[in-house]
Amino acid sequence: MVIKATEKPDELPQVKLQQQRSYRLINSKYPPVSVFDDVADADEFDALFELQALTNPRLLAQAGNLSLLPRSSIPFGIAGCSYAVAPFTHVNPAGSRFSDGRFGVLYLADSVQTAISEVAYHQGRYWSRVPGLAYERFVFKALSCEFSDVSLTDLTGLAPQHSIYHPQDYSAAHALGISLREQGSAGVQYGSVRNNGALCWGLFSPQYVTQMVQSAHYEMIWQTGSISAINQIVSLS
Repeated sequence: MVIKATEKPDELPQVKLQQQRSYRLINSKYPPVSVFDDVADADEFDALFELQALTNPRLLAQAGNLSLLPRSSIPFGIAGCSYAVAPFTHVNPAGSRFSDGRFGVLYLADSVQTAISEVAYHQGRYWSRVPGLAYERFVFKALSCEFSDVSLTDLTGLAPQHSIYHPQDYSAAHALGISLREQGSAGVQYGSVRNNGALCWGLFSPQYVTQMVQSAHYEMIWQTGSISAINQIVSLS
C-alpha cells in the first residue's frame, strides 16, 4: 500500500547540516568544464567564458544552459565547481524524483554504495529498453562531496510507503519538489529508495557545496538483460 501525500510543504520539519560528507556517481564520458574551475568569481567567469567561446565552439554545449542558474548560486573557487554546477545547467527533460524536468537537482548519497545502488537501478531501466543489447561496459566516476551550512526539508520522518517514495511513480515527489522550491527551500533530506536505511539529499542549488572531487572509478557490466557486475577499477584516495 502506498500512502498518499497529505502534508503541507511548509509544515515539514527542517534539518540543519554542517560539513556533510556525501557521494555521487556520474558517467565518465562527462568531463569537468574547466572554465568553472579556473576562476574565482562571476566577473572572471563571464570574461573567460566569452573569450573561450570564441575559440571553442563546443564550450556552450559543455557548459550547458547557463540561464537556468543565477551566477550568485555558482560556488566559484571550490574544488570541483563544474561537477557541482552540471546538474543545474544540464537538466534532464524527463525529470527526476523531485523535479519535473524544468529545473535541476543535485542528488547526493550518504555512501558510495548508496550512490551505486541509486545509479545502477536507473541504468538498468534505461538499458533494458535498448533492443538487442547483449553486452556493454559503462564506467562511472565516484565523486566525494562536502556541503555545508544549509537547512533542508527533512522527509525522513515519512513512512517508506509514502507516495513520495514510490519506486517508479514520481508524481507526488514532483509536486512536493516544485512546491518546496517555489517556497525557497534549499532542498530535501530523504531516505534512499534503492538502498534501504540509507540517506540521500537533493539540493536545489549548488551554492552550499564546498568541494566535489573524484575519489574512484567503477564499471557496470550489462549482460543478458541486466547489470551483472559492478566493480571498482580505480581508487584515487
